[in-house]
Amino acid sequence: MYQKRDLDQSTIRDQYLIAQVQREIASVVGPENVNTDETLLHEQSADWSWISQYLKYKSLPVPTADIYVRPGTAEEVAEVLRIACEYKIPVVPRGGGSGTQGGTFAIYGGIAMDLRRLNKVLHIDEVSMIVTAEAGIEGPELEKILNAKGLTMPHYPGSFHFGATLGGYLAARGSGVVSTKYGKAEDLVLQLEAAVPPGKLVETMKVPNHASGPGIMQAIVGSEGTLGIITKASMRIERIPESMEFLSYGFKNISEGIEAARRIMTDRWRPAVIRLYDEADSAKLSSWLNLGVEGVLLIIMCDGKKALTALESSEIAKLCEAVGGKSYGPEIGKMWWDGKYEPFKHGNIPAPPQVFGTTDTCARFEDLEKIYWAKKKVIEEGFSEYKARYTAHFSHWFPWGGMIYDRFYIDNGPEDPQEAIALHDRVWDAAIKASLDNGGSLNEHHGVGLKLGRFMRVQHGAAFDLLLGVKDAWDPDGILNPGKLGFGPPKNGRY
Repeated sequence: MYQKRDLDQSTIRDQYLIAQVQREIASVVGPENVNTDETLLHEQSADWSWISQYLKYKSLPVPTADIYVRPGTAEEVAEVLRIACEYKIPVVPRGGGSGTQGGTFAIYGGIAMDLRRLNKVLHIDEVSMIVTAEAGIEGPELEKILNAKGLTMPHYPGSFHFGATLGGYLAARGSGVVSTKYGKAEDLVLQLEAAVPPGKLVETMKVPNHASGPGIMQAIVGSEGTLGIITKASMRIERIPESMEFLSYGFKNISEGIEAARRIMTDRWRPAVIRLYDEADSAKLSSWLNLGVEGVLLIIMCDGKKALTALESSEIAKLCEAVGGKSYGPEIGKMWWDGKYEPFKHGNIPAPPQVFGTTDTCARFEDLEKIYWAKKKVIEEGFSEYKARYTAHFSHWFPWGGMIYDRFYIDNGPEDPQEAIALHDRVWDAAIKASLDNGGSLNEHHGVGLKLGRFMRVQHGAAFDLLLGVKDAWDPDGILNPGKLGFGPPKNGRY
């Protein structure tokens, strides 16, 4: 009897505390912007990770927060965080839920903070070519406002039409379709504002390049809500390009395609797009877009002033042909550009019961091809009993290397949920090991979240202790998105 009574009293205490915290938050954001509706809390925990989709497919519960809050200003975000710090209650920030790493799972309960009311463009500086906007604005809305002025923020990720927000771009160091020329989100950001414990707003310097100590901004970028909640950012913008030139080439093998891309980048040409597809990914793409090509495919797009794109595309064509590329002409490239979001449409994007994962990695040129073959082998041969498939394309390029956007697929996984989840994790273990053993990174632009946290110490070695030290110093109670990025649970809370 005593144990049952103790459990009941614990539940009562939790419910009382939740109700009290809810009332305090309501006094900040308004009663209409805070509630404990279970359906809404489930929506706030969900993202586009396989595990989230699989649990929904199997009608299994997901770990949710206890309170939903929808602040409307940066000051409200900071004040809610202050309340959370006082009660030592976890806070899980969320934009549009387009992440793929379980970053919004509220595994320790707490407050689910929906940032989508912070959706205003605050200033467009056409002299410095900078837009300042709130973190909850979605990509298409920001583009619509900029495009009306002949401007663009050149960051168009695959999640562009899945609710991705400005804050989400930065939280996971996202890449976009044209990042080869314009950079990733981490390169486009110039300044940001964030709410940090114990409930204050901080703003980084107006310029990202300086000699005033370490870069505070870049510590928050990529921290996935574990060091601060991004509320505002200033980003580089561009004029909508005057000209776009497309090229497309077929190659005998992936090695020739990588070499063509390497020569383009090391010769310091800067096309906006270089997309190299292996045979399997090329076949998928061709079927979706009716390209009528097969084998290794390279798509290139150059943009800018007409004279520049004419010169750049002409010189790049020479490089591709010198490596053995067979030109398909500009039309295939234009068809690709027009259909670039087709792979992310319903029916094309993978979904349960299929077991799948995007294991993207980034490496120097000397390591790219060996990573590709190592991962292909470990997935297709290591999980041959499940007929696992591996496909890859190389999406984003740097002067020193590139990024492999690769996936595994298992069409007929176990029916038992625990067995299916265990298989999913084993494939990830094998894929990550192949990447790291051959010079790759843990991830390139999808982030870490909950799913990949167990690999952070493997990736960083002794340096991971420095990250833990930063987390302890900035968030001593561990309430900001706990359990993500390999960080541990909240500390010392009575919640």
